[in-house]
Amino acid sequence: MNIALGTIPFGTTVDLRDTFAILDRFHEAGGTMLDTANNYPFWVEGRTGDESELAIGAWLAARGNRDEVFISTKAGARPTVPGDTTLDSAEGLSAPAVAKAAEGSLRRLGTDYIDVYWSHIEDRSVPLEETLGAFDELARQGRIRSAGASNIAAWRLERARNVSAAHNWMPYTYLQLRHTYLRPRPLARLAESGHRLVSDEILDYLAAEPDLTLWAYNTLMFGAYTRADRPISEIYDHPGTTRRLAVLHEVAKELGATPNQVVLAWLMGDGIVPIVGVSTLVQLEEAIGAADLKLDAELRARMDAAS
Repeated sequence: MNIALGTIPFGTTVDLRDTFAILDRFHEAGGTMLDTANNYPFWVEGRTGDESELAIGAWLAARGNRDEVFISTKAGARPTVPGDTTLDSAEGLSAPAVAKAAEGSLRRLGTDYIDVYWSHIEDRSVPLEETLGAFDELARQGRIRSAGASNIAAWRLERARNVSAAHNWMPYTYLQLRHTYLRPRPLARLAESGHRLVSDEILDYLAAEPDLTLWAYNTLMFGAYTRADRPISEIYDHPGTTRRLAVLHEVAKELGATPNQVVLAWLMGDGIVPIVGVSTLVQLEEAIGAADLKLDAELRARMDAAS
């Protein structure tokens, strides 16, 4: 199943009992990829950012299935001031910060290695050589098996990969950005300051770099494709959205699927790994149903042509 399970609410709004039930069902259905971070969900009052990793670690320990699960976690955006719910005091990506963050994640997850370790945000106050050298040191120690960059500009990603190549260091081979079927207005600014959207430039870059895999977050727009109480973000307020939504609903009806499932299938058809955050088993079952949904060339062409 080429879907990663988003785990932000695990251990908090989704208690441990329900977290275990969701993880059990995901694993049973063939899901292996779990996406977390060392700061989820720090922005919620009273949370530290430990919670998601601790919940996953508890499940891994209870099930004894670490080798069957692909763990994705991140460093760089954890607040250093207790109670800070902004990114103003983020730990950043200095070598000491990366080493400390990795140690904390490994401890909370109860594992001795991380499958893909991400720089969660850009930290332009630190030379790329320092950050990438720290990631490579973790790889040499066997603590991480691959590296990724989240919320990074295309030119910075290219520069980072060149730096790693010049030093024979582990390169970024994963990229994590916000992406969905709807297309934002050009130069639209996100309300979430830490997020970065996929651009045409990024898609072109990905097509030219076969070793680079995109993980997309906010793929279902907080439920806005199907829930009347979740309005579509203002960044998609343009005529093309109306046309794209019409085609999406037509295709969903023809396939006997939900719009959410079609969006996920559309992403996976391009080799993208969609991250799907769920808080109930019903939501999870819908996502699982997308794994086997195939869009033929005609349907993809219709969806891509709408703009």
